[in-house]
Amino acid sequence: MMITADRLESVQEYYFSKKLREVRSLIADGKPIINMGIGSPDLAPSNKVLEALKNAVIDPGASQYQSYQGLPELRSAIASFYKNKFEVIVNPANEVLPLMGSKEGIMHISMAFLNKGDEVLIPDPGYPTYAAVTKLVEAVPRTYDLKAENGWFPNLELLAKEDLSKVKLMWISYPHMPTGAIASLEQLGKLIAFAKAHSILLINDNPYSFVLTKNPVSILSIQNAKEHCLELNSLSKTFNMAGWRVGMVLGNSVNISAILKVKSNMDSGMFYGIQKGAIAALKSGKEWFAGLDEVYSRRQKLLFQLADKLRATYDKNAVGMFVWAKLPVGSKSSEDYIDNLLYDKNIFVAPGTIFGNNGEGYIRFSLCVKEDKIKEAIDRF
Repeated sequence: MMITADRLESVQEYYFSKKLREVRSLIADGKPIINMGIGSPDLAPSNKVLEALKNAVIDPGASQYQSYQGLPELRSAIASFYKNKFEVIVNPANEVLPLMGSKEGIMHISMAFLNKGDEVLIPDPGYPTYAAVTKLVEAVPRTYDLKAENGWFPNLELLAKEDLSKVKLMWISYPHMPTGAIASLEQLGKLIAFAKAHSILLINDNPYSFVLTKNPVSILSIQNAKEHCLELNSLSKTFNMAGWRVGMVLGNSVNISAILKVKSNMDSGMFYGIQKGAIAALKSGKEWFAGLDEVYSRRQKLLFQLADKLRATYDKNAVGMFVWAKLPVGSKSSEDYIDNLLYDKNIFVAPGTIFGNNGEGYIRFSLCVKEDKIKEAIDRF
């Protein structure tokens, strides 16, 4: 057998990659599993998006290699979207880079800015890919605590007392995944000031900004933020295009150019039809966002009922695509708890521990489940 690279010893297969194999096996055995574990939208993109894709497929140049930077029209559409939704001004020529999903952006950014031994501040709880990618590029993850009593926002004064001399990047995600916590402009401003004071590149991962949020916010809307920040965003959740793999990173031209150096050596451009569909999505009107929130609001209320059945507590003001619920005192560990649900009630939810040590005692429900299935889950109790 070929000996694998040492870097693979530092990471494990992604939790959902493993766990969903187990779930699929149970389904194959005839178990009526209701999957509430993963945030993969079950709703369809708009008809305008689908029509744009269909029309683009027959374009004579559709199957050719595309620009590493994406179509100029796509970059302009992203810039217009940010201006209209966040009042953020970016130059589409050099401050916007379309991505094949924002997840690849995490790798591209890490490869562009991290050397072996550099340290990276990673939220706990937070998206597991931040730590995994950090390890894969041979940098060192350093978690910072997020706690419910602080509104899932870091204690920056305490963090500033630590030795941060080796820290190069800091990952944040507001609206926060998995808790659904939001950060005010004042809080985001404090994060930027912290990053500036310690010469850290701050990256806000912002894919949930349009799911149940009354006032979507971009960290780039703060004055001079581009000098110290990058922002990732995605069409996956906002426009039900998870499988299309369309994301973006925005920041100043110097940082975007560095990321492009990595990206241009790893792919040969996004499929033309997908880019055309993305342009149509980014031009969606208010009715699209209102319709999305209407569906997710109904589902959220039902999931609150399910959490009540479990005597779990939650924040009714949280936003995003999940319900983050605290298990009652005396419960089993999060992973044991969700396994009991899976095998006793045929319901799969995510354990909080996959997002970090501070996720112990919590479980996460996805809103990507049809109402009749949520009602069925409630009835099982």
